[in-house]
Amino acid sequence: MIPFNRASITNLEEKYVLDSLRTKKICGDNKYTKLVDEILEKKFNLRGLLVTSCSTALDMTAILCDLKKGDEVICPSYTFVSTSNAFVLRGAKPVFVDIDKRTLNMDADKIEEKITDKTRAIYVVHYAGVACDMDKIFEIAKKYNLKVIEDAAQAIGSYYKGKLLGTLADYGCYSFHETKNIVMGEGGLLIVKDDKEYELAEMIREKGTNRKQFIKGFVDKYTWKVPGSSYLPSDILAALLYAQLERFDEIQGKRISIWEKYNEALELYEQKGIINRPYIPEYATNNAHMYYVILKDNETRTRLIQRFRENEIEAPFHYIPLHISPMGKKYGYKEGDLPITEEYASRLIRLPLYADLTDQEVNKVIKVLTEFLDEENKRK
Repeated sequence: MIPFNRASITNLEEKYVLDSLRTKKICGDNKYTKLVDEILEKKFNLRGLLVTSCSTALDMTAILCDLKKGDEVICPSYTFVSTSNAFVLRGAKPVFVDIDKRTLNMDADKIEEKITDKTRAIYVVHYAGVACDMDKIFEIAKKYNLKVIEDAAQAIGSYYKGKLLGTLADYGCYSFHETKNIVMGEGGLLIVKDDKEYELAEMIREKGTNRKQFIKGFVDKYTWKVPGSSYLPSDILAALLYAQLERFDEIQGKRISIWEKYNEALELYEQKGIINRPYIPEYATNNAHMYYVILKDNETRTRLIQRFRENEIEAPFHYIPLHISPMGKKYGYKEGDLPITEEYASRLIRLPLYADLTDQEVNKVIKVLTEFLDEENKRK
């Protein structure tokens, strides 16, 4: 079986994880958490807070935005549930916006019509690691005095007009889940631009206390200051992440090579109008987080998934749109509300893509897919 995803683990990851265990200081903010902070600053000029997941990073942004019952938040429906859960848990209502059929990102031209006097924030998702149209989004946010949060779960190492995704908005959230480019099993990173809010985020992350200031020697004791929780990941997981970050260029190079092989092999099929390939706007870069194909219709996708299974290849579709989920319907949404989201969600399939995928495996995926597409072309 060729799996859809597999973490790239080497002797380096094992070395650092074992070293972390031997230090016997394995809770958060120890040796490897500090090393992760250092390498992120050196490699990306990033100052962030390592947290237990991108979901918890998003949860923290909702606290930082002081979202509460009665507030409304703009977001895409074509995203993972954590994007909406972050503010729904605070009592705010999701206001879903349809996607751009080229990038599958939230259509910036459709945001303003959804804004009311209850709107407090815009949560953007950089789908497949490809940037949203951030200039338009910031223009709208400034006009209506709204916070902007980047769900950059899939976007580590991607850029918008030369600027690193996750660092553009008020807050940015990364994921280091096993399915991402760079992994720690479960984990994430929160970016906070404002210095005062960064200090607040440190307290939220430390159970609502100013323990971080105590550790730095700024205060002689620490106490409960704000609402918060325990968002620090184990230093063992930070050790795994540190190794991955040291291997960042190697991992990314392999992923980009695989992405480009898929893209080149499928170019002719897009020209013939059989499929759509991923679209990368001029303002964006591609971090090879995902390679997806948009097929003619849902029935074609179902046949292709079955063909892949018969050939022992795991190639899943992606999100069920949030607005047609049971929770979405509780907020009054129904099928037909976001037609582009619904259509493209029913036609998309993702191909296996991970650093340790061999040339032989890539060639097999391409062979099975192109033979299927040739058959489909003859059906026309």
